[in-house]
Order: sequence, then structure tokens, then C-alpha cells
Amino acid sequence: MSEKAQEKSNYDDSGWRREKTQPSLQEVHRSLPIPKKASSLRKFMAFAGPGYLVAVGYMDPGNWATSLAGGSAFNYTLLSVILISNLMAIILQSLSAKLGIATGRDLAQACRDHFSKPVSFVLWLLCEAAIAACDLAELIGSAIALNLLFDIPLFYGICITAFDVLLVLLLQNKGFRYIEALVISLIILITGCFIFELTMSQPDIKAVFNGFIPSSQIITDPKMLYISLGILGATVMPHNLYLHSSIVQTRKFEVSNEGKKEAIKFATIDSTVALMIALFVNAAILILAASTFYKTGHTAVASIEDAFQLLTPLLGTTLASTFFGLALLASGQNSTLTGTIAGQIVMEGFLNIKLSPWLRRLITRLIAITPALIVTYLYGAKGTTDLLILSQVILSLQLSFAVIPLVMFTSDAKKMGPFVNRGWLKVVAWIIAAVIALLNAYLLWATFFN
Repeated sequence: MSEKAQEKSNYDDSGWRREKTQPSLQEVHRSLPIPKKASSLRKFMAFAGPGYLVAVGYMDPGNWATSLAGGSAFNYTLLSVILISNLMAIILQSLSAKLGIATGRDLAQACRDHFSKPVSFVLWLLCEAAIAACDLAELIGSAIALNLLFDIPLFYGICITAFDVLLVLLLQNKGFRYIEALVISLIILITGCFIFELTMSQPDIKAVFNGFIPSSQIITDPKMLYISLGILGATVMPHNLYLHSSIVQTRKFEVSNEGKKEAIKFATIDSTVALMIALFVNAAILILAASTFYKTGHTAVASIEDAFQLLTPLLGTTLASTFFGLALLASGQNSTLTGTIAGQIVMEGFLNIKLSPWLRRLITRLIAITPALIVTYLYGAKGTTDLLILSQVILSLQLSFAVIPLVMFTSDAKKMGPFVNRGWLKVVAWIIAAVIALLNAYLLWATFFN
């Protein structure tokens, strides 16, 4: 048999590699039962949860700096960018859930099954770099929050935050619902904090609604365009696509076309509702910056530390800064929890290896914590700010390497069967993939050469 024929024989009729693949997140795979004879509301509640773990990545500390900069410099104008980014995210996450439910593979496993081993290995390295970068931003964000709230030095704050590995192990051993409950509780805390902040800052409601209408000025003003691209790059996270395609498989739905169809419907509703909450949080950060900093002439506020220090004198209450810090801490801690799980999914999916949960998470955490500790120890707060910026650039580099395979797989009738993307959705998904690729390429060019 020729080498080409041998390679072809390694794949089944659907285009997936014949080699046996272990279930995604094997210890919790199909561990949560779905009631067969129940109302739609009860079934939805059984499916609800994964979307909130995904939404965490859309309100992590990496988003805060871009939203603060956009609001303080350009008032409410860039709210439309947050809205468009969120709509893109809703579509991409629905495709991710559909891939996991329809094929029984997460995105990492699908890449490994479809691409050659060298290509798959490169994709794994890029994805690990992106998860480490995202984890880095979350570690630094949590450490900054601990520093602002309790005056804990950044170095020790990073060490404290890293212990979330133990928390994930404890909760996952009790059941995946415990992790979902913790994440949802922290999201409620974040949302409550920003409702308080918006009440105190008293934004111009009419101007807020006008901000959601796209303006041509965003394209023509280079500074505005640059921050807009930063908002886009910080909103759509590549690791969330891998994460979502796996955690939807924790539900024990019927493995039939009807069962999968129902699971896809409820998973899509779940993620859409959760991402609308993420939209509120991201918009709230920008609205707070516009109504507090832009309105008082503080148009250069871009760092989290500056925002924290200015909120109390500008709003006239220490609770403004305290609630801001609490929301940041909850955001960072939430994101490290889901980032740790995403790291496990990616390593297992691309390499098809089975490691002890504590060892997988230790490796994932060390990849992120080591550069954060070194830079913090050597350069202090200024170094962590530069590292935070670098982490967002790395995320921008990786994004297209997750989005394009996702759109490609879900648009392939052989792989997806009756759940393949419809014609209009294929067009929309490929347009989103192209826009993300072009805008992130421009962002990288502007970061390094402009």
C-alpha cells in the first residue's frame, strides 16, 4: 500500500481519524443526567451551566483595561464595538457547543483527528501559549485586586491566586455542578458590584443607548480604531471555544439525532443568556469609565490601578473602589478556574494522553505562574502591566487558529451530518472568521510597528 493510501485508510467515512480517542474530560463525561419526561424549563435548567463557565472568559481582567481606556477616552462611542464583539462570540460559542454535541469530540480532539500530526502538534503549542497568556492575565488581575483591596504585594498575590488548582480538584471530585455553582455565584457578585457602580455614577441613559449604534468615526479615528481592536481581541477568547465544546458533553443527553438536536438547542440558549450577562459587565465597565472619568476630564485612565484610586474621590464614597476591587477579584478568580479546566481539555485532546488531574493542572498553572512571578519580582507593577499587554497580543495571534478550524468542521457535512451549518450560517461564520483574522493582524502590526 502506498504512503498516500495508508494515510487515507487512517480516516473513517466522516473524515475523522480512526484511532480511538478517550472521552473529553473523562472524569465528568456524561455525568449529569437529563430528565427524559419533563417540562422544557426543567430540561433547560438541567442543561444550564456550561454557558456561564464560557461567559467568564468574556469578562476576565484582560477585558477591563481596554474597556476602561475606551470609556475614559471616547465616552460611550465604543459600546457598539462591545455589542458587535459579543454577537460574534454568541455565534462562535453556539458552533462550539454544536461541534461537541454532534460529534462527541471537543475542538482539540477534532483538530487532532482531522489534521496531520505535525499540524496538530503546532496547533497544540499555539493553544498552550494562548492559555498560558490568558492565565497570566487572570493571575495578574487577581493579584492586582488583592493588592488594591488588602495591600498584599503583587508577588504574594500571584502565589495566593495560584492555589485555585486545589479548589478545582476539590470541587470536580464532588461533581461538575459544584464548579458551575461557584462560577455562577461569582458572576452574580460581579454583576451586583457593577449595578452598584452604575447607580453611583449616574450615566446619561440616552447617550448610553446612542453608544450602541455603530459610528463611522470608529474607523476613521486611528486611536479609536486601535482601542476597538483591543476590545475585540480581549472579548473573543480562543480557549473558550475548546472549553465549550467539551463541557457540553458533561450532560447525559440521548445519543440520537433528536436527543442531540434538543441538547444543541438548550446549550445555545444557555450560552446566549450567559453571554448577554457578560455583555452587561463589559458595557458596564466602559459606561462607568465614561460617566466617571471622561465626564470629569480624566481621559487617559487606562490602568486598573488608576481607576481604583480615582473612583472614591470622583464618586464620593469608598464603596465605589471597594466594589470595583471585589468585582475584579471575582473576575480573576473565576477566569483562572475555567482556564485551568481549558488547559486540561487542550492537553488531553491534542495529545490523547491520560495524566492524573493534579499533575495536568500543576503543569498548566506552572506555565502561567512562572513568568508572572519572575517579572513581578524583577520589575514590580510596571512589569506586570507590560506582561498583561503582551498576553493580549499572544491571544490575538492564536485566535484565528481556533476560529477557522471550528468554522471549517461545523460547515463540513461529512463530519456534522444533519447538524452541519446551514448556508446562511456558513456565510456568517466565515465572515466572522475573516474579520477576526484581519483585525487581529492589524492589531498586531499596530502594536509592534505603530
